[in-house]
Formats: sequence, structure tokens, C-alpha cells
Amino acid sequence: MLVTLTINGEKVSADVAPSMRLLDFLRGRGLKAAKCGCDTTNCGACTVWLDGEPVLSCAVPMGRADGHAVTTLESLRAESELFARCMAAEGAEQCGFCSPGLIMNVLSLASKHPCATDEQIRRYLSGNLCRCSGYASQMRAVRRYLALARGEGDAAAADAAASRVSSAPAPCDREEAHHAE
Repeated sequence: MLVTLTINGEKVSADVAPSMRLLDFLRGRGLKAAKCGCDTTNCGACTVWLDGEPVLSCAVPMGRADGHAVTTLESLRAESELFARCMAAEGAEQCGFCSPGLIMNVLSLASKHPCATDEQIRRYLSGNLCRCSGYASQMRAVRRYLALARGEGDAAAADAAASRVSSAPAPCDREEAHHAE
């Protein structure tokens, strides 16, 4: 089956088996951030964006990816740098195997829910399994990142966040954030 898709802004055409997984296709092209951690769609390590929405690339057959835009962590290095530093500061990076999938979901969360509550964060990231961190450090890192991306927090860190986040939202109205979904 001939498929054409856009990967990280580059149009790609290839002849593939319709059942080939998007994960395997991407890794075969040298894009190694998405990983197979479970083979059962339960860990989130293979998360990429399909038309801007997070998906588990191990569950996307190439026939379904045809005609769509795929974004991998490799093309989001600048956007992910601040969150990676937040993870390191909170001790959340551990072995790093699950980090690319987590980062993809956190960047999506930040763009859709910059004032996310803890419950919203937990729901949004519920498909990202980590066997090292215990999740508390990841939650602290996500909270720190969202605050810095909004321009809140330490002035030097906020300046760094503003230079890396394309359109940092204004500080949140806490009542509005509480009710937002």
C-alpha cells in the first residue's frame, strides 16, 4: 500500500504493509524517541502527535496514518527543553525510557490546558507509565513547567520559559482553571 504523510514537516511517501505500525515506520526512518515499552498500548512510551493530537503510535496502522501529519519529539526539541529541565530539577527523569512519551503529552497538555488542575494533569497523563519515578516527581515537574510556561515563578526561569514557549499564556484565573476541562 502506498502511503503519503507528513512527518515533522517533511512529506514522505512509502510502500508499506497496511498493518505496519506507525511506531515501526518512524523507528525505521531513524526517529527513535517513540519507543515500544509494552506492545499492548498501555505504557505511553510510543506517543506521537497525529494531526496535533497525542496518539499511541504502536496502535496506529500505517493505513490509518495515510494523509495525516505526524509530529515526533525529534522536531520539538526547543519546545521540550524547558520541561526536560523541570523534570531534572524534580528528579523525574530517572532512567528516561518513558520520558519522550510523557514529554509529548505534557506539551499537548500545556497547549490545551495551560492552567490544568492536578486532576486534569492526572487524567491527561494517565496513559504514561513509569516504573522508576513513583509519579510524585513527575507531577511536581509538570506543575513547575506549566507555571513557568505561563510566566509565573522565578524571574530568571520565567525569562527562560518565555524564550522557549511560543505563546506563553497569561497567569491563570484559578476559579476559571478549576472549572476548565
